[in-house]
Amino acid sequence: MSYAVIWTPAALQLLAAVWQAAADRNAVAVAAHAVDLILELSPGTTGVVVFDTVREFTRPPLGIEFEVDDAARQVFVLAVWDTARGRPAPTGN
Repeated sequence: MSYAVIWTPAALQLLAAVWQAAADRNAVAVAAHAVDLILELSPGTTGVVVFDTVREFTRPPLGIEFEVDDAARQVFVLAVWDTARGRPAPTGN
């Protein structure tokens, strides 16, 4: 059974900013779609744990921070960044 992937409003705003600034907007769209597919199937083994239940994963040109709720079978994308620019300082989501 798959997980529901939910992009928080903050993550969607960050994704839009990355997309608008990208030289290759298609690459950003393809990476965002790939992130959705990967997180739907295996969020608990994707990326690395960065704090408690928060994980980090990169699918260039995107980096994401996400949290998994196994009981509800949901994944919350909390933050997004352009991997070429590097990960911004954590904001304490």
